[in-house]
Amino acid sequence: MALVERSLLGPGPSNTYPEATAGLAAPLLGHLDPEFLALLDETGSRLRTVWGTQNLRTLPLSGTGSIGMEAAFVNFVRPGDVVVVAVNGLFGERMCDVASRYGAEVVRVDHSWGDPVDIQRVLDAHPEPALVAAVHAETSTGARSDIAGLGAALRARDERTLLLVDCVTSIGGEHIDLDAWNVDIAYAGTQKCLGVPPGLAPFTVSERAWQRRVDKPTTWYLDLGLIGNYVTGGSSGGRAYHHTAPTAMVASLHAALGRVLDEGMDSVVERHRAAGEALQSGLQQMGLSLFAAEGHRLHQLTSVWVPDGVESADVRKRLLNEYGIEIGSGAGQFANSVWRIGLMGHNARLDRVEMLLGALRSVLRR
Repeated sequence: MALVERSLLGPGPSNTYPEATAGLAAPLLGHLDPEFLALLDETGSRLRTVWGTQNLRTLPLSGTGSIGMEAAFVNFVRPGDVVVVAVNGLFGERMCDVASRYGAEVVRVDHSWGDPVDIQRVLDAHPEPALVAAVHAETSTGARSDIAGLGAALRARDERTLLLVDCVTSIGGEHIDLDAWNVDIAYAGTQKCLGVPPGLAPFTVSERAWQRRVDKPTTWYLDLGLIGNYVTGGSSGGRAYHHTAPTAMVASLHAALGRVLDEGMDSVVERHRAAGEALQSGLQQMGLSLFAAEGHRLHQLTSVWVPDGVESADVRKRLLNEYGIEIGSGAGQFANSVWRIGLMGHNARLDRVEMLLGALRSVLRR
């Protein structure tokens, strides 16, 4: 069966950078080959640059962004730990679910979907939580939260609380400075602004969080202590085999990160900004209303209300079948009333904006 080519303008995955596709086709290396280990090390270095961190333990985990979420909670939450979760969309909801499965006493701080995280409400939720978790760029709503402000407020109040952040939709599309923001643990995915196929979860841990990790978590596969012995070397300095790393995926990520850094993060961020603002302006000129709170809207992922009297699924189906364009439905209670349109990575371009607006205008007219 021959697959058709689509313009993937939904919440992810997005069309890959050509460099990422070429990386997949490079000669396959074994996961203990010295050349691959050198490439893995350089991939970690490139992730540190994009993420704004000096964390030694910065690596791509084998699995999608959800593996990153799982690894974060299983390695840093003990039964009975109080975990405050800022919930302003689907992925804050999922954090609550995952944390509770590992025995955390979850304290939810609920917000209206589409709004940013309210820092003071998070602080007021509990005086001394073991961990606070929040989403930087909420994929389900297209809203950005102030992680720098949250990190500063937490550190000023209590040196012991760890800050965990979901960067799945922000990494590679906007400026991130984890160290300056006092973020202890962060995870992401490759299939959005990094322009790589789904399959890896970039992950990073601060030294202070590392010292407080669970020594023997209830998972073998995601035990960061064991994985760390492979990625950074054990006490003897050698690489200890843990599992067979997806070497082709790491090569693809390495190539895409090289492409992003060659362009320069300032230019990459500006490209996402220009595309996102052009899309949002065009949608509003068509009479459509944006969903996320003004002043907190992502450039790389736009959420828009479906017009009254329009069948959401029918429009998405016609865009896909007639124009080869995929956009996403909303999430949760907004599944049929919101569309999510992504301009991420290789798709953060003005030609993609014009293509989408023209196709959507044509479908809505009919």
